[in-house]
Amino acid sequence: MLGMFIQPSTVDARIKVGISIRVRTAPPELPYYDQPYCPADGYLWVPGYWAYNDDYEDYYWVPGVWVRPPHYGYLWTPSYWGFYNGYYGFHNGYWGRSVGYYGGVNYGYGYGGSGYYGGRWSGNHFQYNTAVVNVNRNVVRNVYTDRSHRSNNTTGNRPSYNGPGGVKAMPNNREKAVMRETHARPTAAQTNHQQTASKDRSQFRSVNKGQPATTSTNKVGGNRFNSNGQQAAGQRQQTQQPNKQQNQQQVRQQQQNNQQKQQQVRQQQQNNQQNKQQVRQQQQNNQQKQQQVRQQQQNNQQKQQQVRQQQQNNQQNQQQVRQQQQNNQQKQQQVRQQQQNNQQNQQQVRQQQQNNQQKQQQVRQQQQNNQQQQQQVRQQQQNNQQQQQQVRQQQQNNQQQQQQQVRQQQQQQQQNNQQKQQQNNQQQRQQAPQQQQRQQQAPQQRQQQQQAPQQQNRQENKNHER
Repeated sequence: MLGMFIQPSTVDARIKVGISIRVRTAPPELPYYDQPYCPADGYLWVPGYWAYNDDYEDYYWVPGVWVRPPHYGYLWTPSYWGFYNGYYGFHNGYWGRSVGYYGGVNYGYGYGGSGYYGGRWSGNHFQYNTAVVNVNRNVVRNVYTDRSHRSNNTTGNRPSYNGPGGVKAMPNNREKAVMRETHARPTAAQTNHQQTASKDRSQFRSVNKGQPATTSTNKVGGNRFNSNGQQAAGQRQQTQQPNKQQNQQQVRQQQQNNQQKQQQVRQQQQNNQQNKQQVRQQQQNNQQKQQQVRQQQQNNQQKQQQVRQQQQNNQQNQQQVRQQQQNNQQKQQQVRQQQQNNQQNQQQVRQQQQNNQQKQQQVRQQQQNNQQQQQQVRQQQQNNQQQQQQVRQQQQNNQQQQQQQVRQQQQQQQQNNQQKQQQNNQQQRQQAPQQQQRQQQAPQQRQQQQQAPQQQNRQENKNHER
């Protein structure tokens, strides 16, 4: 059952580009048909496609048609069906400055699955590629020929949708960029063209089994053609008139068309002959190139042999260089080892020197200490000598004092003795009887008096020595 597929648009522009319908069954293959002649300058080809009718729940074929674009410079991006989440969704076509993504479907006549090669805009005039689309040169003047993109898919399968069993193609970067550009919806003539097809039962798949009676029209509301490029039977019956002049005009038009086709055939034959000559010339050139290539290959082989010989020599040289490098590395290692040993020896010598210096410092310190002790000893000796000298001087002084005292005492004693003698003499004279006795006692007294100072001197000397 048909239903609206609610999905956000991929582009917000003048129209929304997205899925408008989803169906369970896949659309039929594209029918093969001949493109009718372009009716006049300024028309662009819109390829036919399968649409879907809700009321009949069936696909119907919308014929390919030549239409005028809504603006100069606009190109048509065809509609296409794409499989998504179990359904086949319908993507509406649109007008824009560039051709966008149309599912990779090969509609033919310029729409080979990506881009459009049936013509191009040159200012306000559209130029037609006669190698891709059908134009009458007597009617259409703006033409060119480019055979590099001719692909109308006249043989093999003609899938009409993107997805499993159909076309497998993803949008490229250019097509993704086109999706974000400004677009215009189909023209009113295109809408009327689709509605007309939806009302013709012969266009439905259930009736035509995938081979519609009308596959294309030369313009909206114009002549209808079947897959063989002939006018549809129904239209021929409706348009037959007894007017002989009109029939004659049609005959003349057909003759002109035949002449044009013959001219095209002759032109094609001439082109084929030129192509053959070009092919022969190309073959000759290829043979010459092959000879040159073989000669070049021989030269290359010789050069390669020389290169291989040079490589072998280089390898030998490299081996010698590597051997020399290894020897140098070993020598360098030995030198480094010797340097390390020398450094260790130098460190040991410096350590020994430091130890010797420390010992010398200790010896000098000890010597200084000894010198200081010797100086102290000498100072002590000097002090002792001074003390001894002082003691001797004191002793001398004491002796002198003692001697002086002794002399003084002796003198005093002598004086005293003299005085006493005088007194004694006087007393003797006065006391004669006692005089003898005194004379006897006088030597003992003198001896005691003489011994007393000596004992005193000895006692003082002992005190000084202590």
